[in-house]
Amino acid sequence: MTPADIIKKVRRLEIRARHLVTDSVTGAYHSSFKGRGMDFEEVREYAIGDDVRTIDWNVSAKMDRPFVKVFREERELTLMLLIDLSASGIFGSVEQSKRERAAEIASVLAFSATLNNDKVGVLLYTDEVEHYIPPKKGRRHILRVIRDLLFFEPTGRRTGHKAALDYLNRVQRRKTVVFLISDFLGEAPGSPLFANLALTNQRHDLVCIALSDPRESELPEVGLITLEDAETGEMVEIDTGNKATRLRYAALASERRQTFNTNMRKKGLDWIQATTHQPYLPALRNLFARRASRH
Repeated sequence: MTPADIIKKVRRLEIRARHLVTDSVTGAYHSSFKGRGMDFEEVREYAIGDDVRTIDWNVSAKMDRPFVKVFREERELTLMLLIDLSASGIFGSVEQSKRERAAEIASVLAFSATLNNDKVGVLLYTDEVEHYIPPKKGRRHILRVIRDLLFFEPTGRRTGHKAALDYLNRVQRRKTVVFLISDFLGEAPGSPLFANLALTNQRHDLVCIALSDPRESELPEVGLITLEDAETGEMVEIDTGNKATRLRYAALASERRQTFNTNMRKKGLDWIQATTHQPYLPALRNLFARRASRH
């Protein structure tokens, strides 16, 4: 692919992401993530409905009428996008692969953050940290983020979230909003994935986006097919003409999904499911609405 082709694809995704970042998404993003604290702004005269706990008694005594302290939220945040680039993300049975869908969702989040004057950083990983872009502001920075989301080529093929989470916790000392986008496939059995996610959530504000493709939940009836594990290279032949095989495949996929959801709930983590064949913005808006109501 030539540099001109890369620029063209980056611009296309920029235009699409900007189009998807509606006022409702931007406003919902803003209300979902709180600033680091409250800064004192001014003292003004008390008005009906003001919280009596904000009355400045010293000023009120001097002026012989009630005055209240006004505070402003210290709004500026840092958004970190952690994107799983393991080989299973290459898979796609519809218009977009999981990696392409991840890039689009990440771009929408990046533009939402930018419109709120927040910094955006990126950490791309497989079973090791592959690429880190420190948080910054500005359109040129966001275009670089989109380019790397689309075209960065990892050296690893397997999945290992711990390396990325540990790296994040080292480089981001202050509390950060973190979106981790992955299909959550390929973790070794017995991996402390959910414990690692919970640990990161104690230091930062973590939200997970679990990607999937419809063919990972249901097999088409097309006879004998050979499936390859993108991360290990292991191959297996399956007879999709056998109804029992298709039902077993669907049952295992459902069980895996339920196990993931149950463990995320137990750890008190925020997440949404995003498939490559359905709109993800409604799930994103619902996530923001849930968080805003908690605040």
